[in-house]
Amino acid sequence: MLTDPSGLFDLTGRRAVVTGGAGALGSQSALALASAGASVAVVDLDEARVAAVAQEIQDGGGTPVGIVADLTDEAEVERVFEQVTQALGGVDILVNAMAAPVPRASPELFPLDDWQATLTSDLTSFFLCSRAAATRMIAAQRGGSIVNFSSIAGVSALGRGNMAYAVAKGGICQLTREMAFAWAPENIRVNAILPCQFTNSWWAGIVAGHEHELLVQKVLSGIPLGRLGAPSEIRGPVVFLASDAASMVTGVMLPVDGGNLAANAGASLTM
Repeated sequence: MLTDPSGLFDLTGRRAVVTGGAGALGSQSALALASAGASVAVVDLDEARVAAVAQEIQDGGGTPVGIVADLTDEAEVERVFEQVTQALGGVDILVNAMAAPVPRASPELFPLDDWQATLTSDLTSFFLCSRAAATRMIAAQRGGSIVNFSSIAGVSALGRGNMAYAVAKGGICQLTREMAFAWAPENIRVNAILPCQFTNSWWAGIVAGHEHELLVQKVLSGIPLGRLGAPSEIRGPVVFLASDAASMVTGVMLPVDGGNLAANAGASLTM
């Protein structure tokens, strides 16, 4: 007997939190989860964008909660998850999509303040939010899914002064593995997405200008599909990992990278 697999992606009745929910990929994640039926808390520092994403979810018939918070602060994280619990009744899905501005410098010149700020924003916040979510998931005994946004930079070197960002993203990969193992008995799945370069406000400016043509050519040469990712293309992977379609998937680093990690740095289609 044939069954419709689309029901595996149904998130009706689930409660989701998306950190960095005002960003290019975070907002698409929030909208995707809402489209699949989840109630969604959109959390970010950008108050105007939080309100805009929450309004878009509401206009689409979804149930949003907009929360402005600094997720590098332990007390703020606890406040956020208490507010989510009060508004939605709990949390079943966490998508950690927070991304801070990237300071760039060669390793021998990298300022300590920038190093510490990057690790706090791009790694410690993931730990704090995952811990807060999992504590509540364990207490509720419903299981859950955590999806962390790492990067191709977390498993390979990009150069161009991205060291602190890359180290943070590498840390997210190991954080994902450790939490996936520790929380498997609680039926909490933890996975990571490894995007390549996706169009956002920064990349849109780089591509539109001419002074960075060599950079754009270099980046595109490393993506076999030959283009940057479109933010909407992150929706499917996020819903998959959050849903019952991935019920046996945990501890996985899922590249969403147009083939970047499949290709050796010296790979070529010609002899």
